[in-house]
Amino acid sequence: MFMQIAIGAIGIGIVLMVGYLVVAQVQAALPETEDVNVTSELEATQSTVFAGFGLIAVGIIVLAAFGLINVFR
Repeated sequence: MFMQIAIGAIGIGIVLMVGYLVVAQVQAALPETEDVNVTSELEATQSTVFAGFGLIAVGIIVLAAFGLINVFR
């Protein structure tokens, strides 16, 4: 069960990482005179994507713990 959770967390994190790259490229492509609301929304989206990086870290930690449990069993 822990392994499925970890793999799911890593999968969601990878999707969010790709989303982060897309958002970063869109934000870089916008001209400086663009609406302030768009910039603030892109920053909010990037904050959500940073949570995906945390999911990747949690997934890796859980996978490592699962591996250690199986080694010492």
